[in-house]
Amino acid sequence: MEISELFEITLLSLQVSGLATAISLLIGLPLGTLLGLGRFPGRGFLLSLINTGMGLPPVVAGLVIAILLWRSGPLGGLRLIYTPWAIVIAQTVIAAPVVTGLTAAALQALDPRLSQQLLGLGASPAQMILSLWREARLPLLAALMAGFGSVISEVGAVMMVGGNIRHQTRVLTTAIVLETSKGEFERAMALGALLLVITFLVNYTLTWIQQRSKK
Repeated sequence: MEISELFEITLLSLQVSGLATAISLLIGLPLGTLLGLGRFPGRGFLLSLINTGMGLPPVVAGLVIAILLWRSGPLGGLRLIYTPWAIVIAQTVIAAPVVTGLTAAALQALDPRLSQQLLGLGASPAQMILSLWREARLPLLAALMAGFGSVISEVGAVMMVGGNIRHQTRVLTTAIVLETSKGEFERAMALGALLLVITFLVNYTLTWIQQRSKK
């Protein structure tokens, strides 16, 4: 494998997983806040769905997305199957329940009197939510790390919707599977080590931010 191809695979891995994590945060933060702070009919059922989604096998998510995006499927006209966007969609389906569930749990763990105190001091609902997010910033950053970790190392769903196409949808995890199937264990190990280093650096950065915010 050439250096240029390795760079291409690494960059695509970071792009799709980073984008999927960002979208999951945009979905999971407000939805988790609603479930964590809100009181409405069906809330328990929605929490159960989210908690079930946190344990959803990635291959099942990949299967559902593949059926939807398949050329003869309901969304086949979008021509997204075997593209990086299909990978982003599958990874978002995997990560969003994780971010949502951990966000809800983080806000539920706060003192329930805190929101009432903030409102009593004249804070608007939006200001109250921002203050609660700041108060729960450590577990919320942990939710972000968990969401990223759930997708950067995922392979089953990525293979199903992305196809592991060279120069198009091949990422580090699928490249590892390919090299292993060819008996190129040294290359597979090197790619695995690279994946671990990238995951460590991203989580180290987020942990550094998390720990600084404690001060």
